[in-house]
Amino acid sequence: MSATMIKEFRLPDLGEGLTESEILSWKVAVGDTVSLNQVIAEVETAKAVVELPSPFAGVIKELHEQPGSVVEVGKPIVSFEVADDAGASPAQAPGAFSPGMGEAPAEAPSAAETPKREPNLVGYGAVVEGSGRPTRRPRNFAPVEASGNLAPVVEPARPADVQVGHVQPAERPRSTPPVRKLAKGLGVDLAQVHGTGPGGLITREDVQDFAGHGGEPAAPPAGPVPVAGGTRPGERETRTPIKGVRKFTAAAMVQSAFTAPHATEFLTVDVTPSLELLAKLKNSREFSGTRLTPLTLAAKAVLVAVRRNPALNSRWDQDNQEIVTFNYVNLGIAAATPRGLMVPNIKDADAMALPQLAQALTALAETARAGKTQPADLSGGTISITNIGVFGIDAGTPILNPGEAAILGLGAVRTMPWEYKGEVALRQVLTLSLSFDHRLVDGEQGSRFLADVGAILAEPGMVLTMV
Repeated sequence: MSATMIKEFRLPDLGEGLTESEILSWKVAVGDTVSLNQVIAEVETAKAVVELPSPFAGVIKELHEQPGSVVEVGKPIVSFEVADDAGASPAQAPGAFSPGMGEAPAEAPSAAETPKREPNLVGYGAVVEGSGRPTRRPRNFAPVEASGNLAPVVEPARPADVQVGHVQPAERPRSTPPVRKLAKGLGVDLAQVHGTGPGGLITREDVQDFAGHGGEPAAPPAGPVPVAGGTRPGERETRTPIKGVRKFTAAAMVQSAFTAPHATEFLTVDVTPSLELLAKLKNSREFSGTRLTPLTLAAKAVLVAVRRNPALNSRWDQDNQEIVTFNYVNLGIAAATPRGLMVPNIKDADAMALPQLAQALTALAETARAGKTQPADLSGGTISITNIGVFGIDAGTPILNPGEAAILGLGAVRTMPWEYKGEVALRQVLTLSLSFDHRLVDGEQGSRFLADVGAILAEPGMVLTMV
C-alpha cells in the first residue's frame, strides 16, 4: 500500500493580474476522486467566469472556501490526498498544466524560500513580499466570435446542476453571502426556503419569514415573482453588492472617462445599398449557412477605414510617454450581459475575409451567451464597436474601452424620408457615433475615419477605391 500526502491548491491569478475571485460553485465534494485537469470549481473574476481544472489526481480532502466566498489570489481553496508516487508536478506530464502554487504542500513555504511568483494553472500566483516584478508568460489568443445580429448579447443564468466530470453535487439554493450567514445563524436550511427575489433568489425576508413560521416552508407568492431590479410590496429599495464584472467595468469606465479626453462625432448615412448587398450575399454559395447582419458590414468597414487612418488604432502609453500604433486590429464588440458590460475582441480581425469575420462575430456572441468568455478574450483589444441600435437608440456618446483610441456606435436602422437622386424617397438610414481619445486622434483624423466608414456603408462598392 503506497503512502499518501496532502497537497493544497491555491487560487491562481487567472491570467490578467487580478487579485481576487469569487467561488461560484464546486463541481466536486469532499471524498470525491478526481483526475488530472478535471474541472473542480467555477469561479468569477472581475472579467469572466472561469472553470478551474484540478492540478492533481487524487481524493478531495477538504474544501477551504464555500460558494459565494471572495478569495484572494494565493489563498488555499482545496486540499487533495495524493499518492507519493503520483506527486510529480502535472507540468511534467505531456499537455498538462503546471500547478505552481497549487503544488505547495499543506505547509506553505516562507517568503525567504519563495523569492518570486511561481507559474500555476493560469498566469502566476501572488507576489511574495520582497520579490521583484514577475515576467508574464506569452499567451495564445484564440480568435473569438461576435454577435452577428443586431440583438443584444445576453448571458443566460448559469445552471447550478450542470454536470462536469463524474461527480455532481446537489443543486445549491440561490442566495447571497449575507443571506447565507443569516440562515446559518437562525438554523435555517436554505434548501427548504422558497426564494421570492429576482429569478428565485432567496432574500433576507424569505429566511426571516421561514424562521418565523417555525421552520415550515413558506407558500409561494400568489402573484408573479418580481423581475430583476424590482421590489416586493412594502420594499422601497433593493441593494445589490457591487462586485465581479460590474465592479471592474465601473472602475475602468471612470478611469477612461477621466483620463482620456473624449470627443464624439456623428454621421447619419443611407445604408439601403448595404442592406441590399446583405440580401444578395445571404443567397450566395460562399455565405451559405453564415449569419450576416449590418454589424458584419460595419465591422468590415471599420477594418478598412482603420488601415487608412491608423491613429484610430493606437494606444497612449503614459508610463513610457509613447504612442503605440498597432499594425494589427483586435476588434472589440461590446456585449451587454446580466453580469455587466463585456467587450470581447476578435484577434487579428483585419486578416479575415468577410466570411471568416462573419463567423467570428457569430462565435463571439455564442461564447458570451454561454458564459464562456475568458479573460484573454477580453484583453488586447485595439478598437471597438458598440451596437446601441438594438435598444432602439439613434445615437449616443460611447465611452472608450480603456487602452483604446476609438469606439464606434451603431444606431438603429430606420425607414426615413431621404434625398435620393434628386427626389425624396423612403430609405434605410442609421446614425454612426464615433468617440475618440483626443490625445491620439485629431479632429481631422477622426472625421476622415468616420467619413470612410459612412462611405462604405452608403455604397459598399467604395471599398474598391480604398484598398
